[in-house]
Amino acid sequence: MNGPPGLPGVIGHFSYFVTIFLLVAGLFIVIARGNLIKKLVGLGIFQTSVYLLYIAPGKLIGGTAPILSDAFKIYSNPIPHVLILTAIVVGVATLALGLALVVRIREAYGTIEEDDILLQETSPGSGAD
Repeated sequence: MNGPPGLPGVIGHFSYFVTIFLLVAGLFIVIARGNLIKKLVGLGIFQTSVYLLYIAPGKLIGGTAPILSDAFKIYSNPIPHVLILTAIVVGVATLALGLALVVRIREAYGTIEEDDILLQETSPGSGAD
Protein backbone atom coordinates (compact mmCIF):
# COMPACT_ATOMS: atom_id res chain seq x y z
CA MET A 1 0.00 0.00 0.00
CA ASN A 2 1.57 3.30 -1.06
CA GLY A 3 -0.31 5.67 1.22
CA PRO A 4 0.54 7.65 4.32
CA PRO A 5 1.94 5.46 7.12
CA GLY A 6 -0.96 6.16 9.47
CA LEU A 7 -3.74 5.40 6.96
CA PRO A 8 -2.83 2.27 5.01
CA GLY A 9 -6.27 0.67 5.21
CA VAL A 10 -8.33 3.81 4.73
CA ILE A 11 -6.99 4.59 1.26
CA GLY A 12 -7.38 0.99 0.15
CA HIS A 13 -11.02 1.00 1.17
CA PHE A 14 -11.99 4.43 -0.18
CA SER A 15 -14.45 2.97 -2.68
CA TYR A 16 -16.23 1.13 0.12
CA PHE A 17 -16.62 4.36 2.11
CA VAL A 18 -18.08 6.05 -0.96
CA THR A 19 -20.39 3.06 -1.46
CA ILE A 20 -21.68 3.25 2.11
CA PHE A 21 -22.18 7.02 1.84
CA LEU A 22 -24.16 6.67 -1.40
CA LEU A 23 -26.18 3.78 0.03
CA VAL A 24 -27.18 5.75 3.13
CA ALA A 25 -27.85 8.95 1.16
CA GLY A 26 -30.03 7.14 -1.38
CA LEU A 27 -31.96 5.27 1.29
CA PHE A 28 -32.49 8.49 3.25
CA ILE A 29 -33.86 10.27 0.18
CA VAL A 30 -36.25 7.41 -0.59
CA ILE A 31 -37.56 7.31 2.98
CA ALA A 32 -37.53 10.98 3.98
CA ARG A 33 -38.86 12.72 0.87
CA GLY A 34 -42.51 12.91 -0.12
CA ASN A 35 -41.98 14.02 -3.71
CA LEU A 36 -42.16 11.01 -6.03
CA ILE A 37 -39.50 12.36 -8.42
CA LYS A 38 -37.11 12.84 -5.49
CA LYS A 39 -37.82 9.25 -4.43
CA LEU A 40 -36.81 8.07 -7.90
CA VAL A 41 -33.60 10.12 -7.69
CA GLY A 42 -32.86 8.50 -4.31
CA LEU A 43 -33.49 5.09 -5.83
CA GLY A 44 -31.02 5.92 -8.59
CA ILE A 45 -28.38 6.93 -6.04
CA PHE A 46 -29.03 3.73 -4.11
CA GLN A 47 -28.61 1.67 -7.30
CA THR A 48 -25.36 3.46 -8.07
CA SER A 49 -23.99 2.42 -4.68
CA VAL A 50 -24.78 -1.21 -5.46
CA TYR A 51 -23.00 -0.90 -8.83
CA LEU A 52 -19.93 0.47 -7.08
CA LEU A 53 -20.08 -2.31 -4.50
CA TYR A 54 -19.82 -4.94 -7.25
CA ILE A 55 -17.28 -3.10 -9.43
CA ALA A 56 -14.77 -2.18 -6.68
CA PRO A 57 -13.41 -5.68 -5.94
CA GLY A 58 -13.48 -6.67 -9.62
CA LYS A 59 -10.62 -4.37 -10.61
CA LEU A 60 -7.08 -5.27 -9.59
CA ILE A 61 -4.31 -2.67 -9.60
CA GLY A 62 -2.01 -3.58 -12.46
CA GLY A 63 -4.50 -6.13 -13.79
CA THR A 64 -5.51 -6.28 -17.42
CA ALA A 65 -8.33 -7.77 -19.46
CA PRO A 66 -8.30 -11.59 -19.32
CA ILE A 67 -6.61 -12.11 -22.69
CA LEU A 68 -3.92 -14.74 -22.41
CA SER A 69 -0.46 -13.40 -23.14
CA ASP A 70 3.02 -13.96 -21.82
CA ALA A 71 3.36 -10.22 -21.18
CA PHE A 72 0.67 -10.20 -18.46
CA LYS A 73 0.53 -12.11 -15.20
CA ILE A 74 -2.34 -10.35 -13.36
CA TYR A 75 -5.85 -10.36 -14.79
CA SER A 76 -8.98 -8.53 -13.64
CA ASN A 77 -12.22 -10.45 -13.27
CA PRO A 78 -14.68 -9.39 -16.02
CA ILE A 79 -17.78 -11.00 -14.48
CA PRO A 80 -18.68 -8.12 -12.11
CA HIS A 81 -18.43 -5.65 -14.99
CA VAL A 82 -20.73 -7.73 -17.17
CA LEU A 83 -23.25 -8.12 -14.34
CA ILE A 84 -23.25 -4.37 -13.74
CA LEU A 85 -23.91 -3.65 -17.41
CA THR A 86 -27.02 -5.80 -17.12
CA ALA A 87 -27.97 -4.09 -13.85
CA ILE A 88 -27.63 -0.66 -15.46
CA VAL A 89 -30.04 -1.68 -18.23
CA VAL A 90 -32.52 -2.96 -15.65
CA GLY A 91 -32.05 0.24 -13.60
CA VAL A 92 -32.79 2.45 -16.61
CA ALA A 93 -35.91 0.42 -17.40
CA THR A 94 -37.03 0.67 -13.75
CA LEU A 95 -36.48 4.42 -13.76
CA ALA A 96 -38.44 4.80 -17.01
CA LEU A 97 -41.34 2.81 -15.57
CA GLY A 98 -41.23 4.86 -12.36
CA LEU A 99 -41.31 8.12 -14.31
CA ALA A 100 -44.23 6.87 -16.40
CA LEU A 101 -46.11 6.00 -13.22
CA VAL A 102 -45.36 9.43 -11.75
CA VAL A 103 -46.77 11.08 -14.89
CA ARG A 104 -49.92 8.96 -14.62
CA ILE A 105 -50.26 9.74 -10.89
CA ARG A 106 -49.88 13.46 -11.66
CA GLU A 107 -52.66 13.22 -14.25
CA ALA A 108 -54.95 11.39 -11.84
CA TYR A 109 -54.32 13.35 -8.63
CA GLY A 110 -52.89 16.68 -9.80
CA THR A 111 -49.81 16.32 -7.58
CA ILE A 112 -46.75 14.17 -7.07
CA GLU A 113 -46.48 14.79 -3.33
CA GLU A 114 -47.10 11.60 -1.38
CA ASP A 115 -48.89 13.34 1.52
CA ASP A 116 -51.34 15.15 -0.80
CA ILE A 117 -52.15 11.92 -2.62
CA LEU A 118 -52.82 10.12 0.66
CA LEU A 119 -55.08 12.98 1.82
CA GLN A 120 -57.08 12.75 -1.40
CA GLU A 121 -57.40 8.99 -1.02
CA THR A 122 -58.60 9.14 2.60
CA SER A 123 -61.06 12.02 2.23
CA PRO A 124 -64.52 10.72 1.28
CA GLY A 125 -65.72 11.43 -2.25
CA SER A 126 -62.60 13.23 -3.49
CA GLY A 127 -60.44 10.33 -4.71
CA ALA A 128 -59.31 9.82 -8.30
CA ASP A 129 -61.71 8.05 -10.62
